[in-house]
Amino acid sequence: MGLGLARETTRTFEELRSREFKRLDEAGHAYLDYTGSGLYPESLITEHADFLRTTLLGNPHSEGSASAHSTRIIEDARRRVLEFFDADDEKYAVCFTANASAALKLVGEAYRFEKGSRLALVADNHNSVNGIREYARARGAVIDYLPLTDELRAMGEPGEILPEVEVSSGNLLAYPAQSNFSGVQHPTSLIDEAHDKGYEVLLDAAAFVPTNRLSLHEASPEFVCISFYKMFGYPTGVGALIGQREALSRLNRPWFAGGTVEYVSVQNRLHQMQSSAEAFEDGTPNFLSISAVPRGLDFLDHIGIEKIHDHVERSTRILLDGLRNLEHENGAPKVLIYGPLDMKDRGGAVAFNFIDQEGHVIPYKLGDKRASDINISLRGGCFCNPGAAEAALHIDADQSYECLESFSPGEFSLDRFAACLDSEAVGALRVSVGVASNDEDVNRSPEDPTFDGVFS
Repeated sequence: MGLGLARETTRTFEELRSREFKRLDEAGHAYLDYTGSGLYPESLITEHADFLRTTLLGNPHSEGSASAHSTRIIEDARRRVLEFFDADDEKYAVCFTANASAALKLVGEAYRFEKGSRLALVADNHNSVNGIREYARARGAVIDYLPLTDELRAMGEPGEILPEVEVSSGNLLAYPAQSNFSGVQHPTSLIDEAHDKGYEVLLDAAAFVPTNRLSLHEASPEFVCISFYKMFGYPTGVGALIGQREALSRLNRPWFAGGTVEYVSVQNRLHQMQSSAEAFEDGTPNFLSISAVPRGLDFLDHIGIEKIHDHVERSTRILLDGLRNLEHENGAPKVLIYGPLDMKDRGGAVAFNFIDQEGHVIPYKLGDKRASDINISLRGGCFCNPGAAEAALHIDADQSYECLESFSPGEFSLDRFAACLDSEAVGALRVSVGVASNDEDVNRSPEDPTFDGVFS
């Protein structure tokens, strides 16, 4: 990006922050947890509240006018989601869910795993993806975890990452487009490799799509999960499974609920599932919140997702440079970064730990507490991504197994786990930037004098 364009982009986002996110500066708050949750723009809340105040909406599972209005809103929202992700509505359908985890569960519980089929998981996955292995295990599928490199990327040469399949169906690759731990962006070429080797693909796009363009015309996974509050902060409680219609038709749901069926007979013990996306929407859809989704997508489109991407890339580069340059008086680094040290194939999340002059890791909880004390929101722990944490922190599998097996239900904590391992680090700090981030936020994180004094 040229200097002139960079200045223009910076000015655009300064104006956006003063207009839509002024509560940050009014509170003196540096919000650096966008991978945890996006922040809602004020206009989205105002417009949605005005809409609800002036509109009569009813349960969509009915024929009345208020119900029909809700149905139209939901169908319009489906079309808007497909448009935003450049998806052909003849190929893809949108199933609204409570969140991304619920979307993942829909696939896991209904997928046609069988004895000898394979579930391949990149070791860098959110636990909501890892949980699918329990469905696969129960049905006799082989579970493969694909290891990570020192940069926490999927290990292997392009086209040679996935194991060969043994049966012709029931094979699934599940991986994140962007790591919620390290910010690594795993390649969409994995989708093509999976298809060539007989796998279908479940893409966890929750951390990727808030700041990156995803075209389902250019990349064609069978299933994609997203969460709207990650994208534009509001509403919570609404996510989506975007699925290829043919792939959805091959799923076998293990139960039915209100709204998912054409009919149910109690006396005949019969039911017929809906043939559309509604077959995966258990109970009444969150129709009041779904009505805010098109406005949220309009907000992102008005700014431009490419501009958001450039803004986040610039902020992350500043953050990485700042962290790398922090040194103790003896010249030793103050920070250990997990994952890529540059912006090649990475997003706006950076995981790290502070270290002392001898290179020993300082417990992440201390950094988390001090950040909170000076009004910085970041994240501490393993971020529900144990595979990336185990790889980043070099946790020994055998020793870890013995420790984990020693805990009774209710006894586990990261502190006890660290003590059992005799380890300095079983967690990390994560800073993630987003649409409302500015230079002051990013520089404040590693360089604030209060922060610096704690760890010198």
